[in-house]
Amino acid sequence: MVQLIKPTVDLQPAYLSFYEEWKASEEPMIPWVIEKDPSDFPAMVRSLLDAEKGIGLRENWVPDSTYWLVDAEYRILGAVNIRHSLTEYLLNAGGHIGYGVRPSERQKGYATKMLRLALEETKKLRINPVLVCCDAVNTASDKTIRSNGGVADIDFVEDNGNVIKRYWIG
Repeated sequence: MVQLIKPTVDLQPAYLSFYEEWKASEEPMIPWVIEKDPSDFPAMVRSLLDAEKGIGLRENWVPDSTYWLVDAEYRILGAVNIRHSLTEYLLNAGGHIGYGVRPSERQKGYATKMLRLALEETKKLRINPVLVCCDAVNTASDKTIRSNGGVADIDFVEDNGNVIKRYWIG
């Protein structure tokens, strides 16, 4: 059984294991919130919880909610970030939901479950429909979004030529 939980200082060892594994993989850290420096762990957790209330946001940023996907032993398997509204950038390339599964736990169905659980949270936030995006080359994420009811919209092409697939759910 897996569940989404809000960040908590109680899970510092589990989070640091998650973070260090991702850093060691040298892969891009997705969602962006896991790039945050955890060296002052209580401050990092506080910043994640404050962002949900719109506190301490960068200019032109929107409130967002972060959750960790944990198993029965409270091992962190992934993270999801839900943006409460869309800026022009998010409408084109970011969407409402960003998510990622730690490298050692991929291809086990966790991304699909995490997105499904995140969609339940968007209902509580009254976000409908929900925009979810992924790079066109990310076929695993494309499959995850489609399996959660994603309906394709017009792709967005970034300045560097990267193609972003855009899907609406709801």
